[in-house]
Amino acid sequence: MDSTTRSHADPLVALVAWIEQALDEPLTLERVAARAGLSPYHFSRLFTARMGRSVMAHVRGRRLVRGARRLCEEPDLKLVELAFDCGFESQEAFTRAFKRTFGVSPGRFRSGFAVEPIEGQFPMNAPTEPVTPVVQLPELVTLPAFRVAGPARRFDEASKSEIPQLWSALIGALPFKGQAPSWATYGVVSSVDKGEGCFQYMAGVGVEPDCVPPPGFAAMEIPAATYAVFRITLNGSALHPQVKQAMAAVWGELIPASGLKVVDGPDFELYDGRFDPQKAGSVIDFHVPVEA
Repeated sequence: MDSTTRSHADPLVALVAWIEQALDEPLTLERVAARAGLSPYHFSRLFTARMGRSVMAHVRGRRLVRGARRLCEEPDLKLVELAFDCGFESQEAFTRAFKRTFGVSPGRFRSGFAVEPIEGQFPMNAPTEPVTPVVQLPELVTLPAFRVAGPARRFDEASKSEIPQLWSALIGALPFKGQAPSWATYGVVSSVDKGEGCFQYMAGVGVEPDCVPPPGFAAMEIPAATYAVFRITLNGSALHPQVKQAMAAVWGELIPASGLKVVDGPDFELYDGRFDPQKAGSVIDFHVPVEA
């Protein structure tokens, strides 16, 4: 199905594309709803259900993502000009909103962060597929111990939407001294506290044993283990909702059905050369340590 046919079948696809083209214009819920031919109340509920955020949160997020790109691409751009261009009434309001979204100030972001992981939080297109395929690979995989390094933080249910900030910091710092000769990256979950619902997450790359990570980065050892591997096949829409959906399927359905015993230890998402978040059919391999 081509994009024209999909737009007729799903009005939200065309509407989100229109928002993207109108970011420089004054946008309100009422104006966007009128474009959709719906009441603000009805349209607001429809949009939030499909996109996972309100209409105006989507508009602000897309403006901030575009502003972050300009920060990196236009070194002489003044923050006050960018703030007004992004629809904010002052540089201070822009800086506060930017820091909430990206985890750092605009000036700090300009010095070594990447936009793409955050853009996945505010996709420029509407979700098109309701299900993200995820399957367990038939064979268990045994891996030797290896070392990873990258930014890490502790998260809970309320804060885990900020995980892409770690990926932004990691990608902006690559490559660094002591990094292993591979562009594979790892999303590592460790120190899970089920009672409190919190966990440690690292966005990392493989590193040599004597690597001293960049300032603000941590290093950790992934012990030798046997893993069940769950392959997530992406559909080309926003990455993070797909990963969230796939993880629910892994932990809620596939692992219980497998009969395998999960053991204590870090689990991790592997993003290797087959991973392209914009390309339908690319994959993520999620590794869960199990009893051999």
